[in-house]
Amino acid sequence: MTEFVETGYRAGTGTINKTGKYLTFSLDEEEYGIGILKVKEIIGMMPITSVPRTPKFVKGVINLRGKVIPVMDLRLKFNMGEIPYTDRTCIIVVEIELETSTVLIGIVVDAVSEVLNIQENEIEDTPAFGTALDTAYILGLAKINAGVKILLNIDKVLSAEEMDGLGGVS
Repeated sequence: MTEFVETGYRAGTGTINKTGKYLTFSLDEEEYGIGILKVKEIIGMMPITSVPRTPKFVKGVINLRGKVIPVMDLRLKFNMGEIPYTDRTCIIVVEIELETSTVLIGIVVDAVSEVLNIQENEIEDTPAFGTALDTAYILGLAKINAGVKILLNIDKVLSAEEMDGLGGVS
């Protein structure tokens, strides 16, 4: 049996180990994946309390078993069109690593698909789109069944400034 590890640095090599289990989900017509060890839970849509003066992609906060968690809509963060939520829309609660701590954030996605075991040889590096486009939030592109899934480095989806702003929300 193959042992799967969390995506991260390989000890002593300086390279990133991308082999592992990924929770896949859809946004618009595209498929994305997040390392499973970053996912704390998946919940159905629930009432979100809006917070004034936050960016448009920050939907607000939820009360999850007594803990206030900021929620962002990944569609809006990625500049996709806003659509009404459906019965398949859900919130993935992820743990994001900051310099000195970790924080829980909910991300709204169109639908959760499945958990996949993805091997390093199935993952291509992120293509260079030029220096003007920051792609640090893309871990790689997984080639699965003649399709491509965009693997996210969830710790880098929000900039340091955006994370500081969310600190005040929760």
